[in-house]
Amino acid sequence: MSYLDHINACNNADPTRYAPFQIAGNVIGALRPEFASALVGTGPDFRRDDDGIFGFAPHVTTLQDRNTALATAASILRDQGVITRLHGEQFDIRPSLGHDPLCQLDRSAMPYFGLRSWGVHMNGYVRKADGIHMWIAHRAKDKPNYPGMLDNMVAGGQPAGLGFLENMIKECAEEADIPDHLAQHLKPVGTVSYLHETIEGIKPDVMVNFDLELPTDFTPRCADGEVERFELLPLAEVAKTVRDGFEFKFNCALVIIDFLIRHGFLTADNEPTYCQLTTGLHRHIQL
Repeated sequence: MSYLDHINACNNADPTRYAPFQIAGNVIGALRPEFASALVGTGPDFRRDDDGIFGFAPHVTTLQDRNTALATAASILRDQGVITRLHGEQFDIRPSLGHDPLCQLDRSAMPYFGLRSWGVHMNGYVRKADGIHMWIAHRAKDKPNYPGMLDNMVAGGQPAGLGFLENMIKECAEEADIPDHLAQHLKPVGTVSYLHETIEGIKPDVMVNFDLELPTDFTPRCADGEVERFELLPLAEVAKTVRDGFEFKFNCALVIIDFLIRHGFLTADNEPTYCQLTTGLHRHIQL
């Protein structure tokens, strides 16, 4: 095992096996062929053009039209068993942060369409006499995704209508009972991106990351049931767990590797794959 194995595991997708999905002239999604056929079969709102690109039919023109068409199709496909489940939370669909949202879709349906999801992740840590210690979350065993795995202290998807810092503060309170006066010290530290394939489809995702240095007398509390417990571990132990196995949820390992680099734990002198790590954490996603 190596740190680089986590980069490779998160970037396991082959977009050439997918059909392009276009919105408002932008190819920003990718559909498995069988899903593309099922999508077109939901009704007149979706079509395949002469170039093999899937998208909305000409009568679907506005943001609200797209929202209605996507919600209707997702519900039909859920009832057909093509989509396993719907979450009930809407994510913005946009090519990049510089674009206004083109429409919204239920977060659980995003990978079926190969649409980019955004999320927020936070490394919570404490400075002690013997160095940095990191708070690690143990995911609840009844979570539908990645039950029982290790996780960053706080993380969540980016719902429509919230700013990233606003969402991170909300998640801190909900997941770890971090009070507002501590969350106000959140430090934005950049992004991590990857192109990952799951059983649902392709995930061209971006995580917006934060660090939060916490006082030694603070202990997080599992507030919403998504986390079974929190554990404070020396950074060297966290690094070894990441390096030696896959106990962490797949994308959370990347957030920790990024932390290890930024805080000087991994350097060009002590890590042979340093250059591959620094470039691999920030993949240019092209569908």
